[in-house]
Amino acid sequence: MEQKIHQGRNVKRFREMLGIKQESLAFDLGNDWNQKKISMLEQKDVIEDDMLRQISNILKIPVEAFQNFDEEQAVNIISNTFNDQSNGYNYYPTFNVNPVEKWLEALEEIKRLNLELLKAKDEQIKVLEKLLNK
Repeated sequence: MEQKIHQGRNVKRFREMLGIKQESLAFDLGNDWNQKKISMLEQKDVIEDDMLRQISNILKIPVEAFQNFDEEQAVNIISNTFNDQSNGYNYYPTFNVNPVEKWLEALEEIKRLNLELLKAKDEQIKVLEKLLNK
């Protein structure tokens, strides 16, 4: 039995895995967009091809991932996103076990990287505040 693909849910999954909020995606899509419209978009079974292409460009994830999602493919796509040097990350995950555990490992690593980035940002803010106070 073939599983029905839910493109909106797939957009949500990838957006969340990348740590991107609905508001941020809405901002990147332009003035006509807001958090509520992203929420409604993520509830749609099928998303128009032009819209999928825009989201694909913003999230840097192939359109096919939203159209043909399965857990194994998602892990590979996320892995390839982190292996792509152009986005500033130099991360080479090693996976074993089953697809769900791979997914969770990738999520944990993404969370860890996001926390590191936030910590570095906080440290930069402290340095700038010290400079401003001098």
